[in-house]
Amino acid sequence: MMKLGGWIYQQRIWILLFWIVMIIVFGFFALKLPSVLSGNGFEYKGEYNETRNLLEKDFGEPKSSIILVFEKNHHISAEKFKDFIHDTMDNLKGFDNTKNLISPLERPGMLKENYAYGLLTFDKSAESLGKEINNLKKHLKNKVGLQVTMTGEPVIVKDLNTASQQDLAKAEMIGLPIALIVLILAFGTLTAAALPLVIGVVSILITMGMVYFFSLRAELTIFILNIIPMIGLALSIDFALLFINRYKEEIKNKSIQNAIEITVATAGRSIIFSGLCVFIGLSGLWFIQIDIFQNVALGGMTVIFISVLSALTFLPALLGLLGQKIHKFGVIKVKDQEKSFWHTFAELVMKRPVIMTIGALVILLIGLIPVREMVLTIPGTDSLPPNYPSRTALETFQEKFIAKEKRDYKKVSIILETNGKVTEPKNLDKIWEVIRQLEKDHLVQTVDSPFSALGAKDSKQLSKVLTFQDSAMLAPVTDHYIKENKMLAEVYLKTGEHSSIARKWVRDWSKRKLGVTASFGGPIKFEQEIFDEIYVKAPYGLLLIVVSTLIILMTAFHSILIPLKAVLMNILSLGCTFGIVVWIFQEGHLGITPVYIGLILPVFVFTLVFGLSMDYEVFLISRIQEFYLKTGDNSLATISGLTYTSKIITSAAAIMIVVTGAFAFTGVMPIKQIGIGIAIAIFIDATIVRMVLVPSLMKLLGDWNWWFFGFKNKGISGQRKKPAS
Repeated sequence: MMKLGGWIYQQRIWILLFWIVMIIVFGFFALKLPSVLSGNGFEYKGEYNETRNLLEKDFGEPKSSIILVFEKNHHISAEKFKDFIHDTMDNLKGFDNTKNLISPLERPGMLKENYAYGLLTFDKSAESLGKEINNLKKHLKNKVGLQVTMTGEPVIVKDLNTASQQDLAKAEMIGLPIALIVLILAFGTLTAAALPLVIGVVSILITMGMVYFFSLRAELTIFILNIIPMIGLALSIDFALLFINRYKEEIKNKSIQNAIEITVATAGRSIIFSGLCVFIGLSGLWFIQIDIFQNVALGGMTVIFISVLSALTFLPALLGLLGQKIHKFGVIKVKDQEKSFWHTFAELVMKRPVIMTIGALVILLIGLIPVREMVLTIPGTDSLPPNYPSRTALETFQEKFIAKEKRDYKKVSIILETNGKVTEPKNLDKIWEVIRQLEKDHLVQTVDSPFSALGAKDSKQLSKVLTFQDSAMLAPVTDHYIKENKMLAEVYLKTGEHSSIARKWVRDWSKRKLGVTASFGGPIKFEQEIFDEIYVKAPYGLLLIVVSTLIILMTAFHSILIPLKAVLMNILSLGCTFGIVVWIFQEGHLGITPVYIGLILPVFVFTLVFGLSMDYEVFLISRIQEFYLKTGDNSLATISGLTYTSKIITSAAAIMIVVTGAFAFTGVMPIKQIGIGIAIAIFIDATIVRMVLVPSLMKLLGDWNWWFFGFKNKGISGQRKKPAS
């Protein structure tokens, strides 16, 4: 690593030119990234998707629909309302790529007093209708007392994209200035404080440019637009903070080249191990075969790689160019670390290790209590801020036109497939038996099928109706429910929204032998598959993270107890974090309207923070190890390590809390929850865990901290010392 530092210093001009080219090239494509992002990322290749394809192919269901919600004031007459609807729908005839245009004036039930709704159906996916939505806006004209608003999945998807971009801009406007203030307090000069921000912005820009090319081969979720900056900015600034702090120590009495060599060999080594921990943490998401998790893994792992690379090459090249100018533009005077508050605090912690350990554990365990009440949901329309017209219009549509017992969250679509035509008597008998079983199920509210639609009480009655009645009269029913060898049954359950009982119901029925081939779809099936995939696959990812982290930390510190403590304390602090998030969001404290926890939060926060918090572990223990190898005194080494790293860890944590916590002021609920979750986790880790629990346990365990199967402990600079037994 010393040689790498020397090479970077000698080639600093060429390295800077290389990074400038990277910024220009990938910066161009980064600006194009928002235009290729779409959807919430909850795509899974399972039975739900297969059933949806059958519904589109055989039963004529559109790939996507836009709903037009009409509304009038009370003083507007019914005739004027109908004229407004007629003019609006007439203006849309022949609209771009529309499959069907259904007016409220053509079908009963689509107009009720002051409200009405129309439908535009498309043979394109919701994510690919951005152009059509923009054109549709130009065709929709409100009048005094008369209003038409578009909604539906395509509009919600587009609005989520817009909201995500606005949230990113808002978070940056809040986070970056405060981060700069924290950096000035840490370094005392504007020059040193600006460098971490430069590194952070460069890392994000290049990553987003790279991710644009990934979008050419795979669909990327709009949430990646928030996740990359959230991870990249926090991590890049952390790395730069550590690196610059060490460089400023070394430049006091060494040449510029020597200072860079030592900084790369010490802080650079810590950055590599830290980056590796976070990288592996995110790699655990690859086990979950759902687009959003793999998207975040892809974007997160890329930004981590770029952040580490920029911290180890771009930053030392810049420092090599600046040299002693790193001290220019001083704002405040930084106190001597050896006489700082942190030295006093470190001694206090080490004097009362038992009390400190018990106190910290009690706080963490209290925070765990609300976790048992956590209810997880898949982000939907409620992810949008409440003030978005598309969300308001959809809520109005559901309230006015969809009965509560027929809401989507109660629906399971079942396609029953037979050998030969479904209308053959023997096949109708088999299907009737399935319908009868469904209707008898205690969780089933209603079953909509040809039997219920035509008033048939059994298969024989339905056969007679289909045989002797006018086919033209039956067409609306048969076209909707029957297609050659397939019949559609729409089951509505008595369960509530986001019900685990409903998911269990559809899981159990999917496994039953029904005498015919059954394909299950609908929102409940969608949720069941997503939850099952996460619950089954996530443990493998978590196992990879834990085991890999243990191996990395053992390799880094030649210790058994230090890695074990780090992993156990991390799990405990994350559990406490989830408890606090439930208390804030689900229980509705601190001015938050009660809302369920997004399914992505525990998985993302665990994988991200488990790695990110290892930054502080590596920063702190690396410095303690350096002093231990010099002195052989575990207590003195711990105090010295705390003294020299506490300020930098606190500053790094403060910046990460500011950068991620800034998303608390945004509108997209899953991102708000993730931002606050990460901020809380980092705060707990950098204070209760890293500043109190770690040193207390280091004191209590003494030289056993450094036991490694009897092998000698190796230091960063190559020093060796055999720990006392």
